[in-house]
Amino acid sequence: MDTQASPAERMARGKAARTNAPRSSHARPGTPDRDPVELLERQSAERVPELVPVRYGRMLASPFAFFRGAALLMAHDLAGTPVTGINAQLSGDAHLSNFGLFGSPERRLVFDLNDFDETLPGPWEWDVKRLAASLAVAARDNGFAAADRHAIVQDCATRYRAAMREYAGMRLLDVWYAHLDVDVAYAQLGEPLDTAGYARLGRSLAKARTRDSIQAMEKLTRLVDGERRIVGDPPLVVPLRDLQPNAPRDELERNVRTLIRQYRATLQPDRRYLLDQFRVVDIAHKVVGVGSVGTRSWIVLLVGRDNQDPLFLQAKEARPSVLAEFTAGRAAGQEGERVVAGQRLMQAASDIFLGWHRITDFDGATRDFYVRQLRDWKGTADVEAMTVDELRWYGGRCGATLARAHARSGDRIAVAAYLGTGNVFDRALTDFAEAYADQNERDFAMLAAAAKSGRIVAEPGV
Repeated sequence: MDTQASPAERMARGKAARTNAPRSSHARPGTPDRDPVELLERQSAERVPELVPVRYGRMLASPFAFFRGAALLMAHDLAGTPVTGINAQLSGDAHLSNFGLFGSPERRLVFDLNDFDETLPGPWEWDVKRLAASLAVAARDNGFAAADRHAIVQDCATRYRAAMREYAGMRLLDVWYAHLDVDVAYAQLGEPLDTAGYARLGRSLAKARTRDSIQAMEKLTRLVDGERRIVGDPPLVVPLRDLQPNAPRDELERNVRTLIRQYRATLQPDRRYLLDQFRVVDIAHKVVGVGSVGTRSWIVLLVGRDNQDPLFLQAKEARPSVLAEFTAGRAAGQEGERVVAGQRLMQAASDIFLGWHRITDFDGATRDFYVRQLRDWKGTADVEAMTVDELRWYGGRCGATLARAHARSGDRIAVAAYLGTGNVFDRALTDFAEAYADQNERDFAMLAAAAKSGRIVAEPGV
């Protein structure tokens, strides 16, 4: 983005982009020439081998679960679709379940993107298309009719376009400070949700506030000889002490303790001071998500004043973004730093303990990690339980939130000018989402066939 260009010049650039990438051209999903199972196998090759069947099992739970784990496939496919040449910092995996609630440093409940494992600069259209496709796939899983699916996706696109137009007219600092305060939005909520939907949303907000280190302590630990210990739930949660006898437990513990001790250098001084008042008391490996299954992810229990003063940190392995081979964007420095930098750029407010570090592991391999709180008022939507109206309302919130994230790093004026005031792009995105939902179902069927034939091993229900 040319930060010194005038608003008029940036508007002209956006409108000129319609020549090479007409807004209607975004309806075409392309014709992917790839074997989805081969791409997933290639991605799994560098993951913890015994957890790869868990990943496949989770992906085979439903087409939507498959979609959540198939960011690499969609990155490959999006590389062949039209782009305007206007870039922004991307989530890289902006499906609707990667938006959610969390607590800001000021202890306000906010709604924002909450997964940045794949973040990298790239075409803004890619994030919007992944979000739109996720809505179409989720709506199909919920059994919604075609007309309802179209309305859900188009409303998301319309909200993205309208929000981007609003941000284009705002001052820089106003864009930077913009956020969705959930309590304010809930109090102002009117017709979009019926009484039952409004009540469900209220319960979700209340539940999110309980999801903190205290709740994690009560759920994941017990007192043993006066000290808190993480309770095992293999293969999902495996404390270091419960690893197989041939595992290098002492080396792993030293590495994780070193990671937590040294990552503090990436925090602000006041947050380093706060972290230094906690001590590590237990460590476990924890399986997380769908797409992340098989990457190394440690949960670390620390305590402050006493055993009722916990802090749970998650140290998660950061591998190269799925976007890296398809875009000119490259990570500067460590992959963990890439994740943290992208998160801080896209989120309105970030975890006070968010940082990164690189370690040399027990096997001699160099691995990058980012660290954050395991739970900090975190809440996610129960997509499978949503009605048509609820998913339409939620998709609109996601669209507007994604526009705000892109407006912080991309040329919001050029993107708004490109999108215009009509619904050409909105309708194109609706067609794209439906077509990509078809592609997703074909890919899902191929993975299921690979599991049935024995080409891959999938462990269901874990």
